[in-house]
Amino acid sequence: MKKLSRLTRPLLKHTNLPESCRSAFLVAIGSTVAANSMVVQAKDKGCINDREAILCALLNSTPAYVRGIITYQIPIILPALGPVVGGFYVMVFIISAIVKFSVVIILSKFWIKEQKSCTLDDGHNGNRPPLKEAMKASFKKEKKLFFKIATIYLGMTTLVFALREQGFFEIFSVLPLADLFGIPSESIIPLTTYIASPILGVSLLGPMIGEGSISYLQAMIIIMLGSMFMLPIFSIRTLLPRYISIFGPKLGVKIVTISTGMSILIRLTILLILLSII
Repeated sequence: MKKLSRLTRPLLKHTNLPESCRSAFLVAIGSTVAANSMVVQAKDKGCINDREAILCALLNSTPAYVRGIITYQIPIILPALGPVVGGFYVMVFIISAIVKFSVVIILSKFWIKEQKSCTLDDGHNGNRPPLKEAMKASFKKEKKLFFKIATIYLGMTTLVFALREQGFFEIFSVLPLADLFGIPSESIIPLTTYIASPILGVSLLGPMIGEGSISYLQAMIIIMLGSMFMLPIFSIRTLLPRYISIFGPKLGVKIVTISTGMSILIRLTILLILLSII
């Protein structure tokens, strides 16, 4: 990992993040969960503190936007919404990734006064063990962390399902705000559906754009408004159990709150710009 972390140096040379975070960022290109597990390992070894762990976790979330564009935006969103609105949707994803990356760079300058040389031990002592032995050693080393993550994740997921059965997520009603933002009445159904399922909401919104019942600008407003309500629900149902299982309750809640808050703020800013055009 020490060698691999060198690949990220040109991209992260303006940050004060330690090498362990740079290695984790490289892993995040393939798996955010695996990258965050490395961050926890670095924190447990004293390589990084809580603030650095938060920055590392935020940094690890940015490659997911690239994966989302390739696997979700291009094959699903663009065909459903068309090049104008679909391209706008992709642009929002790109802006979100750039803003989060920039925030990490800026905060690292204030929170981390000097770079640490602490790196994760890759177990390399000059002799490469057989693959079978390496796999056994790796599993034994990470077994405790794996069971911890699995146990907490299962508990948090059960809690989320219980809250949903009690109607907790119904408090995020969009009907009053729909009138406030001047959205056509026929767009209420795709807007509400988008909050529960973005793919289904987009599928309903696409034909309305094609028929001309709503303009491109109105469609963009609906997507931004729907995203602002969808993100907290998605974070509670999906991100919160995952991050708490990895980082623990205190740090996990902080990371999810900061990350979700930034995403909502970005969409709110774009929404206000769109409303000013009307």
